[in-house]
Parts: sequence; structure tokens; C-alpha cells
Amino acid sequence: MNRRKFILQGALGASAMALPGALFAGDEVVRLTILHTNDVHSRLDPFPMDGSANAGKGGVAGRAAIIKKIRSEQEHVLLLDAGDIFQGTPYFNIFKGEPEMKAMQMMGYDAAIMGNHDFDAGMENFANQLVTHGKFPILMCNYGFQNTPMESQFQPYKIFKKGHLKIGVTGVGIEMIGLVPENLFGNTTYLDPISNANKVATMLKKDKGCDMVICLSHLGDKYTENKVSDEILAKESENIDLIIGGHTHRFFDKPREYTNKSGKKVLVNQVGWAGIQLGRLDFIFSKKEGQKLEKNNIIPVVENIVE
Repeated sequence: MNRRKFILQGALGASAMALPGALFAGDEVVRLTILHTNDVHSRLDPFPMDGSANAGKGGVAGRAAIIKKIRSEQEHVLLLDAGDIFQGTPYFNIFKGEPEMKAMQMMGYDAAIMGNHDFDAGMENFANQLVTHGKFPILMCNYGFQNTPMESQFQPYKIFKKGHLKIGVTGVGIEMIGLVPENLFGNTTYLDPISNANKVATMLKKDKGCDMVICLSHLGDKYTENKVSDEILAKESENIDLIIGGHTHRFFDKPREYTNKSGKKVLVNQVGWAGIQLGRLDFIFSKKEGQKLEKNNIIPVVENIVE
């Protein structure tokens, strides 16, 4: 390649990165499928067929089959978890998180956050299980992990490239005092989730040029008392497009919609607990219309059935 052609191509590339939407040619539409879970709580097997309300629901095998099928049909997929991976079945009591981490690694989770129960066997245990068996990123922007076993095992955010898209993902955790024994979270410091999420989201959107910003949250969707929640975070945000929540084990029929401080729409979604459901959000991106939720689907996870 001659020098003149090299300089020209470099200039064109720089222009494309600098102009929002410049990577979209004409009426080109890019689709992104976001799959998500929360509060799985070590539920690796389906609930027993005992006639109870959840009989036969959940389980890693059913979820993995659904995820595999969706990935075979969609080009751009993100798989995310909003915390409380651990605690709830004998698998955790005996193996301390190893099978849970192995299952998530096998299913190809792109990122997750820590919920309060992920501290239940101590931070060193979580870090060891993650390094040995998980290997997916833990994204937390409001926990200070300095001088803890998690110090080098987390990131405040990560940018995922899906075709022409740049998707920024961050995460926030709940206040641990009162939920987690102090000896289990050690030197971890809790930072304000709203200000820290907003700071990271603004950087991702304005400085890094992300087309979408997702916040994984273990704050809980809403409360009657004065307590920080996904609802408050959504209303107090400016550059977050989607909050994937957990902690309160709520089964949403569809994402809740809020208006942020800039007058823009923020979506919040949550899919109960125990892996009974898999959340699916299909977004379309185009130069003409920007970002738009095309379809919402709450997928029941049932043993040996893929819908």
C-alpha cells in the first residue's frame, strides 16, 4: 500500500469513528439480542416434579439449550447475569460455587456482577472459584475492592463489540451492611451506586462512543421505604439505556419504562429467581431511528423443552 492511500484510508477510518451513526450504511439495521438472568441461587437442577408451582422449572440443561438455540439464530448476542449466583441448594453448601461457575462458563456468560449472597463463603472463595472455573468478567463500579481477594478480579466496566455496535456494560451492588456479615466482605467499601453508575455511563457514552450502555444491578427494583433502587437509579441517570436488575426476585411481564434526567427513556427488566426464566430483549439500531426495543420475550426454562 502506498503512503498516499494509507493516509487516505486512515483519515476515512478516523472520520467514521468520530461521527455517531457513521458506521451505519444507508438504511442498514443492526440487531442485538440481550439474554439475562438474576438470582439463580445455585439452582443447577430443575425443581423436583412434586406437584408444586415450580415443578420441572429451571435447571442449567434447559437454559443452556435455549441459549444455544438463540445463538444459532442470532448473530449478535450478549448473555449477562445480575448477581446472587451462589446460595440456595446443597450444591453450594458442598462445593462452594464450583459447579455454578463451571455452568456459567459453559453457557458462555459475557459478564456478571456480585450479589450479596455471592459473599456467603467469603471473598477469597468467590475470587478463587471465578479464576479457576468462571473466567468471565465481574463488573462492579460501586464496590471498592482494594486490599481484598477481589482486587484484581473485577472491572468497573467492559465494552463489547457486536458488529458495528459498541455496547458498554457496568454494574452496581447493594449496600452490604445488614445483609452480609462484615467478616465476609472484609475491606470492601460501598460507594454511592447512582453517582458511580452515572460517572461510568457518561464516560462510556460520551468518551468511548458506546451505542448503548447497560447497567447490571443488584439494588432491587423498587421499595416502599427510602432505599436506593433500580427505579431511583433509572430516574436519576442520564446515559444508561437499560438496567438489568436482581435481588428482589420480581417476575416482570415486560420491562418497566422510566424517564431519566435528560428526558430520555430507560428500561428496567428482571426475571424472578432460580433460573425459572431467561430474559430476552431484542434491540435494533439504525442511523435513522437510533436504538429501539423491537421485542421482549420472557422465556420459561422447562426441563428438556426448548421453545
